[in-house]
Amino acid sequence: MHPESLFYLFHFYFFGVVAVAAALAFVTRKSPVSAALWLVTTMFALAAMYILLDAHFIGAIQVLVYAGAIMVVFLFVIMLLNLGHASEMADARGLWGKLIAGAIGLALLAQIFALTRARVPAALRVNATAAVERSAREGVVATVAQPLFNEYLLAFEITSVLLLAAIVGAVVIGKKKST
Repeated sequence: MHPESLFYLFHFYFFGVVAVAAALAFVTRKSPVSAALWLVTTMFALAAMYILLDAHFIGAIQVLVYAGAIMVVFLFVIMLLNLGHASEMADARGLWGKLIAGAIGLALLAQIFALTRARVPAALRVNATAAVERSAREGVVATVAQPLFNEYLLAFEITSVLLLAAIVGAVVIGKKKST
């Protein structure tokens, strides 16, 4: 096995562990704001895994749509419902919590820097040749949109309706508390 393959394998599993750890932190937080931030961490780790798999478009969409747009909606709903006071929201209390958070942030920055400096080994590109040829012919968006709006249209529509229902439900709950 090539050293570059080991490099990518290590980083794939590293971001997998980060995603699972952040997801566990997400479901164990008392504060909804910090839980949302852990969910953003999970989304970034998943985006890094997609990029390692040469699915750059999916990785970018993961960051833009999920970590960006949907998290803004979640935070808007949290603010609308007025869940708790600022003193109750702090999960990382004290100097040690801040030092550990800083160390984790530096480690993630070092990983991202290392990934941007490395080259993708040919052994990892062999499996994606057909997808790359198709995306070169039809474009990357068409390659993703074709199955999304054909085979998976029902799941896509159900997901959008569920998100809409969740937002409407949050607004209704928020309105009932204020009256």
